[in-house]
Amino acid sequence: MVPETASLEATVDLGTSTPYAEVRETHSAVVFLVGDRAYKLKKPVDLGFLDFSTRTARREVLHRELELNRRLAPDVYLGVSDVLDVDGGPGDHLLVMRRMPVLRRLAHLVRTGADVDEVVDDLARTMATFHGRCARGPHIDSSGTRDALWARWQANTARARPFVGTRFDATLFEAVQRLVERYLAGREALFDDRIRRGAVVDGHGDLLAEDIFCLDDGPRILDCIEFDDSLRHLDQMDDMACLAMDLERLGSPEAATRLLGAYASLAGDPAPATLVHHYVAYRAFMRAMVACLPHGPEHRTAAPARLLSLAHQHLEESRVSLVLVGGPPGTGKSTVAAGLADELGWTVLSSDRIRKELAGIPAEEHAPAAMGQGIYTPEWTERTYAEMLHRAESLLALGECVVLDATWGEERRRTAAAAVASRTSSELTQVRCDLPSDVATARLTERQGGRDPSDADGEIARGLGACFEPWPQAWRADTLPPPESVVARLRHRLQPWRTTPHLALPRLPAD
Repeated sequence: MVPETASLEATVDLGTSTPYAEVRETHSAVVFLVGDRAYKLKKPVDLGFLDFSTRTARREVLHRELELNRRLAPDVYLGVSDVLDVDGGPGDHLLVMRRMPVLRRLAHLVRTGADVDEVVDDLARTMATFHGRCARGPHIDSSGTRDALWARWQANTARARPFVGTRFDATLFEAVQRLVERYLAGREALFDDRIRRGAVVDGHGDLLAEDIFCLDDGPRILDCIEFDDSLRHLDQMDDMACLAMDLERLGSPEAATRLLGAYASLAGDPAPATLVHHYVAYRAFMRAMVACLPHGPEHRTAAPARLLSLAHQHLEESRVSLVLVGGPPGTGKSTVAAGLADELGWTVLSSDRIRKELAGIPAEEHAPAAMGQGIYTPEWTERTYAEMLHRAESLLALGECVVLDATWGEERRRTAAAAVASRTSSELTQVRCDLPSDVATARLTERQGGRDPSDADGEIARGLGACFEPWPQAWRADTLPPPESVVARLRHRLQPWRTTPHLALPRLPAD
């Protein structure tokens, strides 16, 4: 019954204040804590998403739970024992485990305000190693598609909808559904790319701080999903987002951010921030739905409403944006575009750089020409904008937010950009930089001969300004103030939920 890899000689110190026996209850199980052992009994329930209504089903799922959880905690999961009836026949079955010290539970450490930085780093390292050796394959990949995630969202929504108006605010609930649908509508290429990268694994599926114990010789991660393989077959970032959501729910968004950053670095995972936020939102919504179910510890608390709000916050962060920053030469559009991209970690594509690249000229090498001549003919300009929009569409489909730095003087080019945003279900923001012509001319004179990729001079700037077509959809940005001030105002327009103060989730009381 005891795995060969178990190291049971060094027993865990439960502490003198730990009761000899306790009972814990979840939606689907009862755990009896007796001495240095824990015994899990599955309830004879059918909750729709799991069915333990027969003894055979309970026995099979316990053996499956034993096998799967030994991947991360081989010395904790000891075996499955039969419970005999009074006449010696089988009554039920118990999963037998080592009892873990409650004061070393990650949730307890977070609730009590302990420094968990090292713990979080250890967890990131453990999970990066675990995911690296997890099973992969076509049967697992099928759960990582865009449509598979959409189906899980829909299933959770259907289970949660009866609680709208009682446990969930109706307006917020519908806003969550709209944001989910919009993100997934334009992101099929992203999920296909994740599968190609091998990011979809047979993982844990339900990483929660209540089930993680931080021992001196490393973390013990318990209680993976065993009743439905498809819920355990998931993107590795979805696995990590579950724990990040739980840390934030417990009142430590700093620990959540640290966990995700450390894991991305250790696993070499380039997942876009929008996808990570989407997965955190998915986990928060799923937990909100579960919190509404009867017999659970959060059934009669405010947890569902708080978790729905958390899901909404992360769905706002998951919005994919396309920003056009334009205006005649010298108005500061390149400075604003670069500052915004740096501030938000977005990708900036510059028409000046792409034009030089297409011509085989280093970006810093100047190729001055009269308006409409050299590499500035209408044909070259058409090719430049087409390539810029092509790159932007590819990035947006992969969940990356993009800033496009160009003149944008012609309405047809702005219409083409709007079509890209529509095809990729991205938020479109249009910005026209404005500056008095004499100041713009002075700036152009100052930068001539430098390393700026633009070749425009005062004459070209005046020519482009004279034929600049009306742009009523654009926000007019006065670029006379310092660039950081302009970027701050633009950021507020793009992400008001970040710059408008809101109440953070409070740290939950200690156990």
